[in-house]
Amino acid sequence: MSELNPHRRSGVIMLWIAWLLILGGGWWGADRWLLHQANPNQQPALNANGSVVLERNRQGHYVATGEINGHQVTFLLDTGATTVALSARLARELDLQRGASIQLDTANGTAVGFTTRLKSVRLGDIEVREVSAVFSDGMMDDTVLLGMSFLKHLEFTQRENQLILRPLG
Repeated sequence: MSELNPHRRSGVIMLWIAWLLILGGGWWGADRWLLHQANPNQQPALNANGSVVLERNRQGHYVATGEINGHQVTFLLDTGATTVALSARLARELDLQRGASIQLDTANGTAVGFTTRLKSVRLGDIEVREVSAVFSDGMMDDTVLLGMSFLKHLEFTQRENQLILRPLG
């Protein structure tokens, strides 16, 4: 009769733990890579002259992390949007005041929205105060369209896969 190795059970447990750590690390790495592909501007690059440099994502959009009223958000730069536009859920989280009801013409059709004012919109070191905005239930919960009510205060230049934003004046 052969005797069982008393250390075999602990070896099998250690092997399972090692595999779980490897798989978890791979998952975490893949998740970080995908996040970077969607938003390569988690911390927008700043130039000495006060400009912000954004990298284009794989879909060809300029997506960047910024702030509204001191709260971190994800912006999608949209020169076709008249104002900054965000979801009603995010507007509630930011405790935004609901203004006049308006009809919005979106890529997905018409929707009802509400006007509001943002005390502060920040992208890198660029901050604009008292920015007009709209919010609607039809908007994506986690992405804010950074429209012309903010962008009109900037000069922007596109070079290859970069967008350089500089405050006017």
